[in-house]
Amino acid sequence: MSTYDKIAWLPLCGGLTGLGLVLSYLAMRRRGIGVGLRWAAWSLLPLAAYLTGSIEMFWKMGVAVGDFAKGFVFSPKVWAGIALAGLAVVLFVVSGPLRRRRVGRGQDRQAAESGSGPTRALSQDPASAGRGQLATRQADTVPAANPAKPAAKGRKARAADDDDDDLGDVADILRRHGIT
Repeated sequence: MSTYDKIAWLPLCGGLTGLGLVLSYLAMRRRGIGVGLRWAAWSLLPLAAYLTGSIEMFWKMGVAVGDFAKGFVFSPKVWAGIALAGLAVVLFVVSGPLRRRRVGRGQDRQAAESGSGPTRALSQDPASAGRGQLATRQADTVPAANPAKPAAKGRKARAADDDDDDLGDVADILRRHGIT
């Protein structure tokens, strides 16, 4: 049998509302009209909850949460479930960085096999393909040919050429990272 029916809710909610309205009047005189109106709004909620029947709903929700907590605390089965859920969370967190690192390595391997990137192999004939890592080491150490720049004439031309050289280096770096 529920104890909800044994409590006189109307006098309790009416008393809380009356006490809240008195305190909101005092707060309004002391701190201003805005604070007083906010307290008055909070004070009207207990009586509104009684009149709408919400108190019984909140009572039943509280009883359900209490019963759940009582069964939760003393059940080894529930604690085993919590341990498994914690393990799952740890595995998800650990797998994220490992997965990202593996994808990054796979992309580097694909770029090396396709011959794309800032370097290229000396020879791409079938005889060098059988040598495996020796061919890829050569590919990593030999840079791609850069186009020749025309010779600069005069003092002003040399200064402009130096600026272009610096900008060319920056442009090459940006191109390697896929930024155009």
